[in-house]
Amino acid sequence: MQPGIVEPGYGSDPVGLVNGYLFTPGQPAREIGSADALEWLARSRAAEQGRVGGGEGFLWLHFNLSHSACERWMKARLELPDDFFESLRQGSHSTRIERQDPALLAVVNDVIYNFGVSSNDISTLWACADRCLLVTARAKPLRSVDKLRAAVRRGEGFRSPLDLLVHLLRDQADVLVQIVRETGIGVDRIEDQLLAQRLQANRADLGAMRRGLVRLQRLLAPEPGAMFRLLNRPPAWIRDDDLQELREATEEFSLVLNDLAAMVERIKLLQEEIAAKLNEQTNRTLFTLTLVTVLALPINIVAGFFGMNVGGIPLAEHPHGFWILVALVATFTVLAGRWAFRKEGP
Repeated sequence: MQPGIVEPGYGSDPVGLVNGYLFTPGQPAREIGSADALEWLARSRAAEQGRVGGGEGFLWLHFNLSHSACERWMKARLELPDDFFESLRQGSHSTRIERQDPALLAVVNDVIYNFGVSSNDISTLWACADRCLLVTARAKPLRSVDKLRAAVRRGEGFRSPLDLLVHLLRDQADVLVQIVRETGIGVDRIEDQLLAQRLQANRADLGAMRRGLVRLQRLLAPEPGAMFRLLNRPPAWIRDDDLQELREATEEFSLVLNDLAAMVERIKLLQEEIAAKLNEQTNRTLFTLTLVTVLALPINIVAGFFGMNVGGIPLAEHPHGFWILVALVATFTVLAGRWAFRKEGP
């Protein structure tokens, strides 16, 4: 496909909004555009300040950062903290969740959604949540966001922006469980081949699995600690039931990370076992080459001596000289073989 054919805003509206949902108590979520979202936010902010009534519910706006107008529009139209935009420009994408009164900032790493193809490539999701708004932004499609969007479209109910964020973390944990499960199946297959003495190209496969899991572990390991710090000092607008859900999601995510670490350790042990097998095969090959060299040593020595063009070569005129030399070489070869295969006593 030629690059010029694809529209810059493909998959999103003119300001980079991929999906917008309005959640109203007692009603299913309703899709909303960027203009209607700004109008609803204006009414909600005014209701918080007591100027007008209403303002119940909250918004989820999901943006595509690959759109050129996305960041500029968010900065001009949405009242987001400056730290959110600074985190978008930072080179470090380590997972963290921070409290920035009155908002909540999160940097979440997740697996790229590659249209049904299994992939361990990782991209970053930036999120900002307050009492009535959840903003998420990403540069590439992510699996957990796609699962959350599917849950919203199925009519699943959500109480608050934090409830959406907790669901996103649970979906992220489900994606990691699936990755660990698929990796475990591959490791079981390689282990069976190892037991059957069929190593083939398993070292390269194990190396790729281990690199992918270690990268996931390195990027995701700070997440439980960041969430526990948030639980100890939550923003005032977070409800108690949402805090409990966040606590449970954090514990589940910690268990998934433990499974991930256990799988990395299992792959490491399997790699060491394969390396030991290969070293054993190499040692047997070297022993065979050494044995052939030792057995060929007597005939090479005798051939070297009798191949000299000098006078006085013994048995040169003897009628049975050839067979005498054959007997000598055979005797020395047998002695060399016994020496090579001798077994040393205790």
